[in-house]
Amino acid sequence: MIQQFFSTIIDWYMAHINYWTITLLMAIESSFIPFPSEVVIPPAAWKAAEGDLNVFLVVFFGTVGALIGALFNYYFALYLGRAIVYRFAESKVGRLMLLSRQGVEKAEAYFVRHGKSSTLIGRLVPAVRQLISLPAGLARMKLKDFILFTVIGSATWNIILAAMGYFLYTQKEILHRYYTELSWAMVVLGVMFIIYLVFKFVRREE
Repeated sequence: MIQQFFSTIIDWYMAHINYWTITLLMAIESSFIPFPSEVVIPPAAWKAAEGDLNVFLVVFFGTVGALIGALFNYYFALYLGRAIVYRFAESKVGRLMLLSRQGVEKAEAYFVRHGKSSTLIGRLVPAVRQLISLPAGLARMKLKDFILFTVIGSATWNIILAAMGYFLYTQKEILHRYYTELSWAMVVLGVMFIIYLVFKFVRREE
């Protein structure tokens, strides 16, 4: 189910890369739905390198989308409270979204340890970046501070990903030359990632 979801969304996105779809998918990625930004920004930056998009607008709209998703998490936690957030993380729907009590606890501990700056630094930390907005909402962090740190952290991450996309475009001759080998490598990595997701889901069901 998860593999089919990712495959369908990615195929649709690759056929419809524009500023609107960048914003939409980055909003999804920045919420607690497990969708990787690595398949959103680099392909868009590649398109920008070809002249179809503007790389600065790719970063801008990617950051806008990330802020939208982060605000969703922030208000979700702010209005529903800790008990309901943890109950949702432990629910069947939450587990399907790869949420867990341990994941939320980890993000909350990270927030407590690093304070307001965690909403900036946390955007660069795997397994924390999608959830760091929840403890910010639970702690009722000032909205203007939350927005500022989230925008800086998200923009930094998007710039890194956009630079990756541009670099790949400049190396496209090498990519074409070793297309078959790279394709198999991506398939292997994709299968390993799906196995990892399924393994985590099964462990949570036990």
